[in-house]
Amino acid sequence: MQTDTAAARTPPPLDDLDRQLGHALQLDGRVSFSRIAEVLGVSDQTIARRWAKLRGGRTMRVLGLTEPAALGETVWMVRVSTTPDAAVPLAEALARRTDTSWVGLMAGGTEVSAVARSSGDWAREGGGEALLLRELPRTPRVLGVRAYCQLHQFFGGAEGLILKSGTLSSQQVAALSPPPARLPDEPVRLTADDRKLLACLARDGRAPVPELAAATGWSPSTVRRRMAELRASGVLYFDLDYGPYLFDHGLRATIWLSVPPARLHAVGQAVAAHPQVAFACATTGAANLFLTVVCKNSAALYAYLTGPLARLPGVSGLETYPMVRSLKGPGPFWWGPLRGG
Repeated sequence: MQTDTAAARTPPPLDDLDRQLGHALQLDGRVSFSRIAEVLGVSDQTIARRWAKLRGGRTMRVLGLTEPAALGETVWMVRVSTTPDAAVPLAEALARRTDTSWVGLMAGGTEVSAVARSSGDWAREGGGEALLLRELPRTPRVLGVRAYCQLHQFFGGAEGLILKSGTLSSQQVAALSPPPARLPDEPVRLTADDRKLLACLARDGRAPVPELAAATGWSPSTVRRRMAELRASGVLYFDLDYGPYLFDHGLRATIWLSVPPARLHAVGQAVAAHPQVAFACATTGAANLFLTVVCKNSAALYAYLTGPLARLPGVSGLETYPMVRSLKGPGPFWWGPLRGG
């Protein structure tokens, strides 16, 4: 039975139009409300009003993020074992860092997981190792640190889980999808003003052009041109951040699979298509395929483990860790969890 306190804390479910709006913004976080309204067959004012309610109520937000591969950065999946009393303070400290994302408490609250990024400047940063990895072993009450380098991403980043929801028709998806980005052969070098622009977009992916112009000192036309260039090169993409309850996702878990190299790519592509999988990548280590999955509850997670995953040929080992608490999502800045998240 849901208590009055819980009912007050969790907003009412979204309706179909809210979900369609979310799907549209995952496809293109900067698409105009007029274009969304045209494709969905409603008025501009309705879309603007819905988004103001969702954004103002901390239910959804659009974040402008950078693609590590386009910048030549290295991504690390980090697992930190701690004493029980240190887990929450450590997780909160990691969440406040701008070089981390997806910070959560795992394994009954005695393990902290995070994603960290490091520059591609191997000579300057000691082989591409994230600064975080050199600091963590010296942190009090940290019992162990394990870090796995991401080698290949199968699903995630600009591909949010909502794209698998079927909320929009294939025709609507085609009408709202931007041109595909093309990663350059060499890493893109950002200027100081580029970084100012990207910092603003990381806080609010739909920040108005005048606000972005004020932050960079550029003209509005220069802001538009540079955003278009960064998107076309794959440096900049937009992600929709939202509380998991919105799509009936009550349980988030990480799964580590051990797959022989000859089967790794095929298995990675297969799991990327599963509707439960929000993120999938190949990593270093004995358990070389990492998944983040979202399910309705523990029974649904069990059904996934013993169904679609169990039927994959070549999987020789599996570890599953439910997330106890999520402290930070995809962006570099920590606002605390979204309402109901």
